[in-house]
Amino acid sequence: MNIGDIAQRTGLPAKTIRYYEEIGLVTPHREANGYRVFDDKDMHRLTFLARARALGFPIEECRTLLALYKDDTRASADVKRIAQDHLAQIEDKILQLQSMRDTLTHLVRECAGDNRPDCPILKDLAKG
Repeated sequence: MNIGDIAQRTGLPAKTIRYYEEIGLVTPHREANGYRVFDDKDMHRLTFLARARALGFPIEECRTLLALYKDDTRASADVKRIAQDHLAQIEDKILQLQSMRDTLTHLVRECAGDNRPDCPILKDLAKG
C-alpha cells in the first residue's frame, strides 16, 4: 500500500503518517525510487496509534503502549498503570474545565450585556 491507501484505511492524514515515520513509530519499507510501501503490520500499528491518540494518550505513552503490545512477556499491570495515570490526568482536566465553566457562567450572568461600560467579566480578567 502507498501512503494514500494507508491514510484512507486508517483514517489518519498522510502528514501524520509521515510524522509517525519521522519519529520512529512506524518504519515502512522504501522502494528503490524512495516511495513508502506499507504492509498489514504497518496498517495495524497505525490503527493502534490512531485509537490511542483518540483516547488522548501523548506520543511517548503511545510509543510505550506500542512496545508493550509487541512484547509477549509484558505484564498487564504495566499497561494498566499507564492507562490509570492517563485517566487521572483526564479526570483532573475535567475538574479544571468544570471550574472554568462555573466561573464563566457566573461572570456571564453578572454582566448586564447592555450599552454601559461596566462589565464584571473584564473586571475579573483584570484581577490577574
